[in-house]
This record gives sequence, C-alpha cells and structure tokens, in this order.
Amino acid sequence: MQKQCLGDFEISSREINGAGRQGCDGSVLIDSTAGNTAEKDAPPNQSLRGFGSVQRIKAKLDAVCPDTVSCADVLALMARDAVVLSKGPYWAVQLGRRDGRISIANETNQLPPPTANITQLIQMFAAKGLDLKDLVVLSGGHTLGTAHCSAFSDRLYNFTGADNAGDVDPALDRSYLSRLRSRCVSLDDNTTLAEMDPGSFLAFDASYYRLVAKRRGLFHSDSSLLADAYTAGYVLRQATGLYAADFFRDFAESMVKMGAVGVLTGGQGEIRKKCYVIN
Repeated sequence: MQKQCLGDFEISSREINGAGRQGCDGSVLIDSTAGNTAEKDAPPNQSLRGFGSVQRIKAKLDAVCPDTVSCADVLALMARDAVVLSKGPYWAVQLGRRDGRISIANETNQLPPPTANITQLIQMFAAKGLDLKDLVVLSGGHTLGTAHCSAFSDRLYNFTGADNAGDVDPALDRSYLSRLRSRCVSLDDNTTLAEMDPGSFLAFDASYYRLVAKRRGLFHSDSSLLADAYTAGYVLRQATGLYAADFFRDFAESMVKMGAVGVLTGGQGEIRKKCYVIN
C-alpha cells in the first residue's frame, strides 16, 4: 500500500507543481499521439508512475456519477490521500477543476528542475504566485519518493566539466557523495533509483530537512535552500526535530495554495471520460 501511495503522490504532486500547461488541469495524464509528444513523455516526467491507478479511480467514480468528477480533481485528491496514508497531514481539497485539452512536452520547462539554484527556484515559484515559504515548505515533499540517478549524477561526476574524479559538487557532503556514487556508477545511468529521503522515503515526516542541513539533499535544488536566509532558516529550524507539527500545517496550507494555481473551471476545458485521452 505504501509503495502504491508513493506512486500516486509522485504523479499527483508533479501535476499540481505545474506540469500542466495551464496549471492543475490533468494534462500530465494525456497520452502522446503520432503527431504530438505529450507532457508525460517529457524528460522531467519520465520517472512518474501511477497513471493506471488514476484511471481506475476515475472509472469507479464515473460508474456512480458519470461525467461529474474531472481527472484534475482526482489527482488533487490522490495527492492529499497519498500524504495522509504516508502519515502526513490532511487538508481539505477544493473541487470543481476542469480538465485541459492540451498537453505538449516542451511546455514542461516551467517545472523547477533538480539542477535549479535558489534564484531560479524563487523566480519559478513566484511565476505561479508562490512565495519563499511555499518554496521551502513544498520542497519538504521530497521526504517521499525516489529519483533516477540521471536527475543528480552531474553532482557526482564531471560537475564543472573538468572531467576528473575530483570534479564533484562541493555543496554535497563527502560521505553521502561516496554512498551515492556506489549506487549511481556513471553519468549514463538512467535506470537506477535512489531514495530522496534515505530510510524514510515511504513516510511523510520532517527528516528531509535534517538531511538538507547536513548537506545531504539529493538534488542541487535541495542544497540551494541553504543559499537564502529565509529558506535556510526554515530548514535549520525543522532540522532540530522540534517543529514537525508546524511543517505539517505549513505543507497543508501550501498544497491548498498550489492546488489553486491555473485551474480551469465552469465552461473551460472538459471533464474527460478517459484521463489519458481528450474527449
């Protein structure tokens, strides 16, 4: 059950984080066609799983209330429930989203990449109406899940292009770097997975912040949280382990805020019959 929830959270949170062209419109679920490569097949989304479970839930809902609940709303509810089932916080999900009709791989460039620095992260979140607090709080979602080595292996090998064994990201703890290298043996490894929160990747908790404080954040974007006074302050406060309840409350509030970004309502979009294809 926990592993299934993990897949559900990864796909749901990616959509909510702005994978959709218009925002939270279910566009990440649409299949590619002969004439169009859809968002789900763009490089940032190729590690996502859980598409089948989204459609199964949608089918059960349509059996009772046909053409009523959108795929976008299903995703928002699944993200919340996956967090709750992983021992995380509950929040009320606003409903009434409509599904988008457009899904283009190239438009996933609005997703914050794992290589982003703090300036880029601030700009990308601000473009969605999200502030510094949302940035550092939602980054805490990395307490759940795994990532392909290719998302962070540039920190382990040839970081600056010097092409030697010592060319690594200086922001990464050396012992953690050695551990990652033993798992991800080269820049060309596109299949091996690593836990984003080692030892706790199936449980929603505040342990992510302790890792970041120790310079053991998996992504460059994780490490970059220490480069800003506000985000670093939040990380270090949570790293004490004394304020997890505050993180849970903050995360719920930021998820509600992010879940309202760029939604389609009323006569906009549609309610898809099958989440993977436009009506």
